[in-house]
Amino acid sequence: MRRTPMELAALATAAVPGLEPVAVGPSPDDATDFDSALIEGADRRRWRVRSPRGAEASARLETEMLVLRAFGPAVRAELPFQMPAIAGTVRMGELTTCVYTHLAGTVRELGELAAGGPRLVSDLGAALAAIHALPAELVDRADLPAYTANEFRQRRLNELDQAATTGKIPPVLLRRWENALEDVSMWRFNPTVVHGDLHEDNLLVDDGRVTAVTGWTDLRVGDPADDLAWLVASNEPDFVDAVVAAYHEARKEPVDPHLLRRAALAAEFALAQYLVKALMLHDSQAAADGEDMLRQLAADIEEQEAEDRAAESSAETAGASTGEPSRAAEPEAVTSAVPIVLPPSVEPSHEPHAEPEPLTDALPVVDPADLGDSGTEVRSEPTR
Repeated sequence: MRRTPMELAALATAAVPGLEPVAVGPSPDDATDFDSALIEGADRRRWRVRSPRGAEASARLETEMLVLRAFGPAVRAELPFQMPAIAGTVRMGELTTCVYTHLAGTVRELGELAAGGPRLVSDLGAALAAIHALPAELVDRADLPAYTANEFRQRRLNELDQAATTGKIPPVLLRRWENALEDVSMWRFNPTVVHGDLHEDNLLVDDGRVTAVTGWTDLRVGDPADDLAWLVASNEPDFVDAVVAAYHEARKEPVDPHLLRRAALAAEFALAQYLVKALMLHDSQAAADGEDMLRQLAADIEEQEAEDRAAESSAETAGASTGEPSRAAEPEAVTSAVPIVLPPSVEPSHEPHAEPEPLTDALPVVDPADLGDSGTEVRSEPTR
């Protein structure tokens, strides 16, 4: 079920008593699962409304409600960024729509973040470090998943098996991912609290600083590399290196030598996860998009492998002519050397250099009664 910004504004009036919308505009989100809008009330306060398109997305929103309640004032005060607070909810049938208090800042494209300067780089590293330093008890209190390093690797292997059964994953990718997952040394990491859905659309920036982190629907204890996958997919190596350096400086933990390798694997494997989800939802257009992206990634990898083989052959020929032994080839590894395009659920498309679409005042105020009473449950919560 898809909802327009005006329909979302109507839902918001049911969720937050006294809210009188006078302007509404779209808000970036995971286009596969959610419809979102930014609303301005008659009192000039702003609100963000987020509505799921299906039962699974609705369950994720309800999980986020548990997560945000678990982040008490003491925990929030220690974070270098703000977090959303839920102002109210409304349930239509099986789907729960949430309204959040508005947070300062706007969403920026990856290219804008990469060009944001040293202060923004430092903030991104500090935000990542702060998330990964959160106490695991937060995850326990919300009854969310917690994985050891080996459990997480096995989970990813199971997902690879599921993807392989579709028959739509190019063999070069299956081989590449299986090799990476069977390299046990790559999966020796200390599990941390992980945001689980971190990317540029869940970061708010104002005046060159990270002001807020949103989208807390997939919190868990697991592999910290998952929160860096969106960075690796930016194909901005200098930006990635700078953020990771700032992250390690703020984290003050032993450096994980395989962190970026696992992040690159997560970025690539997100394409397979996107395809599997599209097939489960019988979304033929999304499935076709997923197949196209996987084919392009496979073609890029095969081209890179061909170049590597040619370089190795040239080195062997040069070694034979000089009498020096050639070096043994390194085993294939997942790296960020191949450009990665994340699926829409991770990296929604944007118009290049587009300004955020402004709120529109062409909005009639909708009486909540017009929504109908059938199957509607309204809950309002005090803001924190």
